[in-house]
Amino acid sequence: MRGHVARKGKRYYPVIDLGMRPAQRCTECGRRAGWLDQDRFARCPRCAGALTQRDERRQQWHEGHDRKKDAERALNELLSKREEGMYVEPSKQTLLGYLTGEWLPSIRSTVRPSTLLSYSGHVEHHIGPRIGSLPLQKLTPSAINSLYATLLHEGRADRTGGLSPATVRRIHATLHRALKDAVRWNKIARNPADSADPPSQVTDHDRGLQTWTAPELRSFLTTTAPDRLGSLWHVLASTGVRRGEVLGLRWQDVDLDAGRLAIRQTLITIGYELKFSSPKTKRSTRQIAIDPGTVAVLRSHRARQLEERMAWGPAYTESGLVFTREDGSPIHPDRVSKMFNSIVEKIGLPRIRLHDLRHTHATLALQAGIHPKVVSERLGHATVSITLDTYSHVIPAMQEDAADRVASLVFGDGQ
Repeated sequence: MRGHVARKGKRYYPVIDLGMRPAQRCTECGRRAGWLDQDRFARCPRCAGALTQRDERRQQWHEGHDRKKDAERALNELLSKREEGMYVEPSKQTLLGYLTGEWLPSIRSTVRPSTLLSYSGHVEHHIGPRIGSLPLQKLTPSAINSLYATLLHEGRADRTGGLSPATVRRIHATLHRALKDAVRWNKIARNPADSADPPSQVTDHDRGLQTWTAPELRSFLTTTAPDRLGSLWHVLASTGVRRGEVLGLRWQDVDLDAGRLAIRQTLITIGYELKFSSPKTKRSTRQIAIDPGTVAVLRSHRARQLEERMAWGPAYTESGLVFTREDGSPIHPDRVSKMFNSIVEKIGLPRIRLHDLRHTHATLALQAGIHPKVVSERLGHATVSITLDTYSHVIPAMQEDAADRVASLVFGDGQ
């Protein structure tokens, strides 16, 4: 790799020699129409003249300096980076051009459809309109921090308020991954998102985890038992599975004789369209033991579903799912959440989200003395530390109980 310092006007410019490359040059105006590994034209885009092809030496000019010594020092640094594989060719490509023109199309086949939809939404609604016009190679941590501050203040689509810290952190994760790929693809030298400061992580414990007590959960399940989807609420509460997992559950994944069910697929929404997908993480594909009461509930539910299939006849949809609409078709996840909220309000119980049935199951399990590793496996968490961090409010009581048990073993029950 060679280079030199060129003078233009009163400034000195480091110039890197990138070697010979095939180019198109116009026979009429003499201008280069483009490098063949990037652009190919039938005619000159400027004068429509005929094009000729030949190898030409390609040079890359870099930022100028007032003193020749400064330009020489910059040239040596550029040549060193080139030898180390860290050289990045200057480019005027914008952040939005990179995200929509290269990054999103490149990762399309490597991520889940719901993840791609989330990434695209972050780019289209939040990143692109605000900092998308900035050159990719001139993006700074301060510009990214400014984006986060704006989103927290007025990030909602209707401009009526800001986004939550959790949402801004998800946008940060999208931008961080995109820029990390840009570093790998040698488009930028370093990831400016590494030095940015997204909002602090707000956990469920920080917000105050909303769960029901055992009597409240019993009241809910008893009241909803006669309902058509009473068995759905029962399975959610007794297993701690996610909404999409229970709606994607098939009868072939349920072994009522053994008292087990397997989570092998999940029902998700892309836009508002229903899609079946693989579970959230590798650990989410799992088998869960179910108690005799839940087995009885599922047997009763299957008998009712068979009656519905007979009533609908040929119009019935053979989806194979455990929980369906009356005609056998999948239930939209949003509809299930709305139904749950309506029932809770009607009953008069403390208001919680549908996802909080999962939190309730985990909290009650830990309070019952079930080992956190077992609870983590039932929930499908990637690691047991996620379980412990999420339900840390239960740990102090567990520690007190452990202290009492150890003392009883050593000193007896009458200490």
